Amino acid sequence: QVQLVESGGGLVQAGASLRLSCAASGRAFGSWAMAWFRQAPGKEREWVAGISSGGITYHADSVKGRFTISRDNAKNTVHLQTNSLKPEDTAVYYCAANVRGGVAFGTGAYDYWGQGTQVTVSS
Repeated sequence: QVQLVESGGGLVQAGASLRLSCAASGRAFGSWAMAWFRQAPGKEREWVAGISSGGITYHADSVKGRFTISRDNAKNTVHLQTNSLKPEDTAVYYCAANVRGGVAFGTGAYDYWGQGTQVTVSS
């Protein structure tokens, strides 16, 4: 059974940084595509960033240049470094794993999800 556990969220002021982490169980972690999504109140869950099993990264235009996704296969973890945070980045951030394919932008491609970590950015 695959489990994903996020951590690192919090309440920060605009311009601050947070490093989100996702710890995954499962021996085949290195072969999975991983992604971060976020969901703000009253809005749909949106894709933020993804990383392939080979380490190729993708970022949404809204976060490009501010957020960076990375992975450490030796520790079964994926990170999202968030810099220059804005109030509109406020959301619950979710880690997701696609164990069957590559990076995708839709929620339906992902097989496993974490419980989420809250990020709140005050102005």
